[in-house]
Amino acid sequence: MSATETAIASAEAHSAHNYHPLPVVVASAEGAWMTDVEGRRYLDLLAGYSALNFGHGNRRLIDAAKAQLERVTLTSRAFHHDRFADFCTELAALCGMEMVLPMNTGAEAVETAVKTARKWGYRVKGVPDGMAKIIVASDNFHGRTTTIISFSTDPEARADYGPYTPGFEIVPYGDLTALREAMTENTVALLIEPIQGEAGVLVPPAGYLPGVRELTRERNVLFIADEIQSGLGRTGRTFALEHEGVVPDMYVLGKALGGGVVPVSAVVSSADILGVFKPGEHGSTFGGNPLACAVALEVIAMLRTGEYQERAAELGDHLHRELGLLAGGGAVETVRGRGLWAGVDIAPALGTGREISERLMEERVLVKDTHGSTIRIAPPLVISKEDLDWGLDRLRTVLSA
Repeated sequence: MSATETAIASAEAHSAHNYHPLPVVVASAEGAWMTDVEGRRYLDLLAGYSALNFGHGNRRLIDAAKAQLERVTLTSRAFHHDRFADFCTELAALCGMEMVLPMNTGAEAVETAVKTARKWGYRVKGVPDGMAKIIVASDNFHGRTTTIISFSTDPEARADYGPYTPGFEIVPYGDLTALREAMTENTVALLIEPIQGEAGVLVPPAGYLPGVRELTRERNVLFIADEIQSGLGRTGRTFALEHEGVVPDMYVLGKALGGGVVPVSAVVSSADILGVFKPGEHGSTFGGNPLACAVALEVIAMLRTGEYQERAAELGDHLHRELGLLAGGGAVETVRGRGLWAGVDIAPALGTGREISERLMEERVLVKDTHGSTIRIAPPLVISKEDLDWGLDRLRTVLSA
């Protein structure tokens, strides 16, 4: 067998089959390119679901990690360390907020946001104990924990994991009327993605997010924005909500915050909201560890320049122009997205999203399918225009075959 076949066979034999990866085995990567165990190079148009916004092996991030590795990597939160205060201060400033509660993975941060909203509801809003409700949107994707999949509408994510956690109400995404009707005096929060990534890069109707902000403020309900995939430069702004001039009560961040080097996530909010926690009421051994803080501080410094947001906006305009030319021509039904992020609905007659992804892999381009015939395109923000065009040419080749 080839090196690729041997590696895949071993993985299949000894790992749970909770993923169905494309049959490529990556050995190294740099910038927007990955090289497999056979020495073949592939253009990465997924960027780790936005975890790799700054590219593979970004020198600033690798150097920050290496320097911290030589000093201290973990203290637990039983002790202070010398990177923690700067991380919390700088991230709060980037978000225009006051306080940070660091975790590791995006799902942990969402769970933290849920706990925060409930505790705030009981201690501040005065909701009767055990009665707090959180509203979410249909077709959401916020993670894979038991609580989170309890409010998923995706059968694959939800089936066979009951009994499910109560306390959530699902409304259609983009429907302000349904949101208004779902709110009661026991509603403590709305948790929503400004752009739904897993659902196929769904952008809500214009005016929806400002309407959400107005309604939640009017009803004393926390607006929690899950910007784990959409945030930190992906859409051409630091946060996707900025496109409509909206500031939430709470950001949930992850993926790109760790630069593709270490898992880093956080809930960022006001002192009034995150101040509901007292020592011992929530925590994480690795959350806010020195290595994570060192890498995240470099990510924050890079975002403060505005360079990556501007690059995503300019290349994103180009990406959507080129993809728009494909729409309506028989091969592509719809293109959605913002910045360097697009969902492309392929005509079902041409194949499933998985089949299109496999054909693109043969052309040395890596993307990921979702929901039938949709593929997602989300390259690292450091990709060159020439490489992006090369990848789009490969897509045209696949669609015209």
